[in-house]
Amino acid sequence: MTANHKGVTLVGTPCQIIAAAKIEHYPETLGESPVDFKLGLFCMENFSHSYLKEFLKQNEIEMDDVDQFRVEKGHFWAYLKNGDVFKTPLSKAKACMRKNCQVCVDYTSELADLSVGSVGSAPGWSTLIARTEKGLQALQNAENKGYIETKPLEQSGLKLLENLANKKKKENKGEIRKRESVARPVIYRRYMSDAEFETEVASCQFDDLKSDVIDIGGCVLCGACYYACPENIISIEDRKPQLRGNCPPECNLCYVACPRTYVSQEILSRDLDQKALGDYLKIVSARATNVEGQDGGVATALLNYILDENVTEEVVVVDKSEQNPWKPEAVLTSDTEEVKKAAGTKYSACPVFKVLKDNDNKEKEVS
Repeated sequence: MTANHKGVTLVGTPCQIIAAAKIEHYPETLGESPVDFKLGLFCMENFSHSYLKEFLKQNEIEMDDVDQFRVEKGHFWAYLKNGDVFKTPLSKAKACMRKNCQVCVDYTSELADLSVGSVGSAPGWSTLIARTEKGLQALQNAENKGYIETKPLEQSGLKLLENLANKKKKENKGEIRKRESVARPVIYRRYMSDAEFETEVASCQFDDLKSDVIDIGGCVLCGACYYACPENIISIEDRKPQLRGNCPPECNLCYVACPRTYVSQEILSRDLDQKALGDYLKIVSARATNVEGQDGGVATALLNYILDENVTEEVVVVDKSEQNPWKPEAVLTSDTEEVKKAAGTKYSACPVFKVLKDNDNKEKEVS
């Protein structure tokens, strides 16, 4: 792999953060990781864009009429541009959920440097979790330089957050057991050492990725396989990755990078399953001081700090397609105005690693 993208911050859901952690963990196999900072989002589930579009249409709502989506308090909300609000029990909207979300047991992006989400904090504030020294330093510096303000997270908020995280772990572990009882393997939760991982995946190619992950509804559409492929023969569109050629002998990079194949204990330790929020150094409520946005604008403010202070040179954010309303589209940028434009939760899967590979290819064409 090339290493043109030094210093990229990735904003991602838990599964996307796992992919980033895997790529970072295997530089000798996958090449130096382009992601230097991981800003993880709280995520209970993601929705299929096409299914969500059809669901809204059944309720006489067009995607283009929606100003903001929210999932909270057991309901799915669509705030419309004309001021109306569509509210439905989340159980009804779950028909639009992507199947891979049902086997994910990570609610708060436990492998991120910083995790952010609204649950646990008062309206207009976000809950911010520093998990690494790098993340803690960013939190403290962003506050010291006036990008955010923080206050202690109230015990009631912490309890609510832990309860939701444990609920996801419990219910989705049950789904994992259910799938495996009918011989549908969910292999990413099968803990093993790095040595065991390397042995297990030595001969696994795209066909194995297809049978083990893609065909059984485990693909998270993150684009890690597309990014890792040295032959550029994997394409990833709206639904799932496709192979457009023949894998060279002994190449297993797509299988190594995928967050839904085996994850070694050196990356995702076994004891995290017993911790509601994973490991962390500090947890606070936070809000932006100069940015208006969803849940206090904290994610946007942190990204502004990261770019302004050159913590990383670029960030990967998810914006909306101009041609297809609310269709998520990954953007690699160093422009804080683009960051502000991309603010807000999209609630649909997006191949965030694809934009890194595409940009690499463009740079090669220019050079």
